[in-house]
Amino acid sequence: MAIRDKISKNVQPHLEPGETLQACFPAQAGINPYLAILTGYLLLLLAKYVVVAVTDRRIALFKASALATTKPKELLGSFPRETRLGPVSGLWGKIELGGTRYYVHRRFHKDVEAADAAAAAAT
Repeated sequence: MAIRDKISKNVQPHLEPGETLQACFPAQAGINPYLAILTGYLLLLLAKYVVVAVTDRRIALFKASALATTKPKELLGSFPRETRLGPVSGLWGKIELGGTRYYVHRRFHKDVEAADAAAAAAT
């Protein structure tokens, strides 16, 4: 099963009734992933892992663990659906939610772009 499918399946129980998932992807906060690579990945232990779930009503941010980045544990915050996440570029694109910078791997950049496109279409 693909990562996106796992995240989507695991996020469903955390959504409100009637809420439709538009995009979801993992991200990490804390240490810059580029710095972690340069230090032999030891600093990745300091990273905080999250799942970003974009629905038709909101952007939900869920806590995840380093060992199970596809399983949301608890809701950290909700943000207005109109919030733009991108643009993102590079190996680790940067997004900001609630004053915290999160890093999104390149393989999930299209999910960020899809979330922004859906928000633009709704307005």
